[in-house]
Amino acid sequence: MANRYCYSLILVVGLDCSNAICCSAKEGIGITEILDAIVERIPPPKDTAERPLRALIFDSYYDPYRGVIVYFRVIDGTIKKGDRIYFMASGKDYFADEVGVLSPNQLQVGELFAGEVGYLSASIRSVADARVGDTITHYSRKAGNSLPGYEEATPMVFCGLFPVDADQFPELRDALEKLQLNDAALKFEPETSSAMGFGFRCGFLGLLHMEIVQERLEREYNLSLITTAPSVVYRVTCVNGDTVECSNPSLLPEPGKRRLIEEPFVKIEMLTPKDYIGPLMELAQDRRGEFKEMKYITEIRASLTYELPLAEMVGDFFDQLKSRSKGYASMEYTFVG
Repeated sequence: MANRYCYSLILVVGLDCSNAICCSAKEGIGITEILDAIVERIPPPKDTAERPLRALIFDSYYDPYRGVIVYFRVIDGTIKKGDRIYFMASGKDYFADEVGVLSPNQLQVGELFAGEVGYLSASIRSVADARVGDTITHYSRKAGNSLPGYEEATPMVFCGLFPVDADQFPELRDALEKLQLNDAALKFEPETSSAMGFGFRCGFLGLLHMEIVQERLEREYNLSLITTAPSVVYRVTCVNGDTVECSNPSLLPEPGKRRLIEEPFVKIEMLTPKDYIGPLMELAQDRRGEFKEMKYITEIRASLTYELPLAEMVGDFFDQLKSRSKGYASMEYTFVG
């Protein structure tokens, strides 16, 4: 138990074992003594074996033969092979076919206790059923509340994906379903366009996520795609008090039924040489940006902070930023509401 907890502790705190071994070789100390010292000096977790199981998922991946493999840390209670487990956020339940620790390869064990880090295989078919940040508990003895901090990934940028050849529509659907096995944040639904035919309207976390998915579809599945201009979700409050989220103009309620329309805003930080401050400030203000802060990081480099609508940024904002700064500026953004 002590050795297993020690390995779990190494995985959690990120101890570099190779450096530890080198130092121990110089000083004549064995790796066993180092591990024993860690167990002795760092207090173990409290004994919470009698409490309902609560385990935090910190990573997962899809194995084509075993389904989704979940990496987790036990916070309260115990978990063993054969237990019927329940994912509190997704509401799914499975039987634990295999439970083990990472040492560093996967090693099956009979039971895991509080403080231990391990993996779980339960023939889970979709990564969306075991999301990172979710809490694992027992189906028959559920925990009263889940571990704090979990938020479901919400798509922020939407675009349409249509095959150049209409006959490739089934291949595009199969490719999106396979990608979704590994990427729970990818959302898609069928869409029909009078100009481009049958395709899918896809939701992404951001522009980078959209570009990565498009590249993977074209390279890994040999698809030729037409991508529509990215758009964002607008929140419409109707006269009767109902709230509707619209990712497509065709979903907007009639003008007489709308009371107000809200659009998502982002905080954007641009890092630029001081020579290009003026052009970039003009760019942000032309895109309905609201100036927040400017500070100099060094004598020749500055940081500009703006808040602006996400719809103004998902177009050619980044291209304009690079063009006006001759490629020297960079940017990052966060969703603010």
